[in-house]
Amino acid sequence: MKIEQTAENPQSKKGYYFKKMKGGGKSPLKVNVKDASTGLLGGFITILILSLITYKTGSLWLMAPFGASCVLAFGAWNAPLSQPRNIIGGHFISTLTGLVIYNLLGSHPWTLALGVGLAIFFMAVTKTTHPPAGADPIVVIQGAYAWSYLAFPVFVGSVIIVAVAVIINNLRNNRQYPTFWF
Repeated sequence: MKIEQTAENPQSKKGYYFKKMKGGGKSPLKVNVKDASTGLLGGFITILILSLITYKTGSLWLMAPFGASCVLAFGAWNAPLSQPRNIIGGHFISTLTGLVIYNLLGSHPWTLALGVGLAIFFMAVTKTTHPPAGADPIVVIQGAYAWSYLAFPVFVGSVIIVAVAVIINNLRNNRQYPTFWF
């Protein structure tokens, strides 16, 4: 449903604003068991690898936003926000943003908000937007993590996600992942 506000058809700004929220039509999403199974396999293998490395080394290699990254890497594998540049770059930039905010300003409700807002800004201007990475500043600031968190688990973990996505997605004849690297 497209709503146009013209001089011939004046609508109150308030009415127009709320009318846009109605939406229209049905969901365009379709159920595809092969795609769902690829997501199951890819998410399982990726998180298992990161969990086993965490268990075996006693070091943290896993963070919650990686589960959401797996949804994109295996469930929406051809979307721009699911590409390696976005997964690796988005997590790196957002975590770096959170670490800078935490180290300069500490942990407060407003620094959590500033960290997320700045992460969104920096991902947008660097063309590395990756929605799960928007949570990274919250994770870093609330967890009071050190600078080393940027390397382990963030950088190495996101590289592992991409590596598994390249292998699993390309097992399917009708998929080519990535659609772009840079």
